[in-house]
Amino acid sequence: MVAQVTEQGVLLPKGLLGNAQQVQIVQEPGRVVLILDPTKDPIWGLGENPISLDVDDASVNLDKYIYTK
Repeated sequence: MVAQVTEQGVLLPKGLLGNAQQVQIVQEPGRVVLILDPTKDPIWGLGENPISLDVDDASVNLDKYIYTK
């Protein structure tokens, strides 16, 4: 795809951005990179779908349960 550069810059078709709510614009030598939803870190999704176990201290002793058998 080729886009015309105007006085305001370049207009990107929304279809290229998928469902992104934000983009991070990174300038590198010879190119400009868009990173879709840079603040959407998968670590924030942990705990969204918790499971039930017979353990009531998993959040405190997580390493104990992961690394010991």
